[in-house]
Amino acid sequence: MWSLQDVEENFEKIVSAAEMGTPQEVRCDAQSTVVVMSADDYQRLLASAISKRGRFADHLLAFPKA
Repeated sequence: MWSLQDVEENFEKIVSAAEMGTPQEVRCDAQSTVVVMSADDYQRLLASAISKRGRFADHLLAFPKA
């Protein structure tokens, strides 16, 4: 995990590690603020979330009729 202060001087290392498949957490204060990950990993996560989400219209149609 990287502190916000370390990001600027280590940005190349952070990006390189993320590209190699190891997401990098950046924290501000004591909390994780952002995660740097490869674009490929991000696209896989996004595609997975979209495929599991389903259509909003189907969600509405599933409500019980009053």
